[in-house]
Amino acid sequence: MTAGNNIPDSPDSHRNRRRKVPIRTKLLFSAGAFQEAAVGAGGLVTVLFYNQILGVSPSLCGTAFFIASLIDAISDPLIGAVSDHFRSRWGRRHPLMLASALPITITFYCLYQPIDGLSEIGYFIWLTVFLVLMRLATTLYNIPHDALGAELTDDYEERSSVFGYNAVAVSLTAILMAGVVHYFIFPSTPEYENGLLNASRYYILAGMGAIVIAVSVVVCSVGTMDQIPYLHDTTTKERVNYKRFFLELGMLLRNRSYVAICLCMLTIYAGIGIYSVVGTYAYVYVYSLSTEQMFIGGLVKIPGVLTALPLLIFLSKRMEKKQIFMLTTATMCILISLPHILKILDWFPGNESPFLLVGLFLPVLLGFMIFPVSGIVIDSQLVDIADEHEYHTGARAEGIIFSIRSFAIKATSGLGGFMAGFGLELIGFPQDAEVGGLEPETVTGLLTIIGPVYLLIYLLGIGLMTFYSIDKNRLERILKELESRRKAVHAAETD
Repeated sequence: MTAGNNIPDSPDSHRNRRRKVPIRTKLLFSAGAFQEAAVGAGGLVTVLFYNQILGVSPSLCGTAFFIASLIDAISDPLIGAVSDHFRSRWGRRHPLMLASALPITITFYCLYQPIDGLSEIGYFIWLTVFLVLMRLATTLYNIPHDALGAELTDDYEERSSVFGYNAVAVSLTAILMAGVVHYFIFPSTPEYENGLLNASRYYILAGMGAIVIAVSVVVCSVGTMDQIPYLHDTTTKERVNYKRFFLELGMLLRNRSYVAICLCMLTIYAGIGIYSVVGTYAYVYVYSLSTEQMFIGGLVKIPGVLTALPLLIFLSKRMEKKQIFMLTTATMCILISLPHILKILDWFPGNESPFLLVGLFLPVLLGFMIFPVSGIVIDSQLVDIADEHEYHTGARAEGIIFSIRSFAIKATSGLGGFMAGFGLELIGFPQDAEVGGLEPETVTGLLTIIGPVYLLIYLLGIGLMTFYSIDKNRLERILKELESRRKAVHAAETD
């Protein structure tokens, strides 16, 4: 250890919790976004694959996602607790992240390459088993990964930057994977106007996605190991105390700000999941888009990736995090739902109109120029709650706290898939549907789900955020007190 590292407040000290995180570390931390993008790309077509190609009813697909979500609700906070208390020479986060690589890879491949010739119930069981196993494996990676990001620094602006890099990477990789899915894996052909209905191409999705997942997890885990000395000092070995775990979880659930974020994230991510599933059906069967045209919906999100961090810097100097989140999220959800509401009212261009794609994707362009800010803000808010929790209890609990983020992301396909599946059943969506051949009431049902219903779900989530109560001044007082405590502990250890 150098002389500089012996000074707790020096920029290079391992005990300096206000340090700047190197750009290289931010990029390697963000490399895990490829795993999230690959799983997300698969999630876009999971219900369509099992419903329209393998013959599983929408309600059974929804039930599979519901079962997976119930298990997530138990497993996510438990894995968070294990991550908080795990001890090894390689830290407490990295071994779990590395251990997840092979299970995610295998279960992803199996999910999209089921055994041929199963019955409807057989495919339902296959979907349920491998969906549950894949989500358990992704939890083993996502929660330690998010907790790692929360530990890198206590600096108010810098922690937003860390998660900002990650959010930008998530958006870029999601767009990249969407392009790969729509242009290369499922291209339109004379036989299949929309390639997502081509069953013979799903083996490519399974194989390519599995490779991307494995590389992403290993690069992120190995690449950030040099940051282990800078993380919170947790050298004292201790087993997971489940009594304390439930007490700690109970304290968090009495924290108004944490409950507000939990409910807000679950609501909004479920809304995203509903739109992802039903929106795919609408693009295929209502608007008669090809896979190449559908990709435009991802392509127009690129400007948002470039504007997110500058916009956040601009807004954070003028508004609190809660206000930023509510403003950007409300603007986005209104814009995204607008085309489908106009279609219901018959105020939207027809499928043969040259303005169809403009009408569909211009609102997406505008909405996603600001929406990435919301994700960055909510990650930063969770880190603030970790500091507040330490202030009240003296213990760090990033793993448990960030388990809600992992659960919320999986709620996109979990709760969202459950609600979307039963929504498709409710409107009577037919098996082996023909493009352009839906009954008018079925068309209206699809548009209602991704128009008014989607908008109302988002507005409910925004309303829940009003209960978040940590502002910049309160956080600064908390951090000063925590720094004072840590210096006192360090002084006692050196005496």
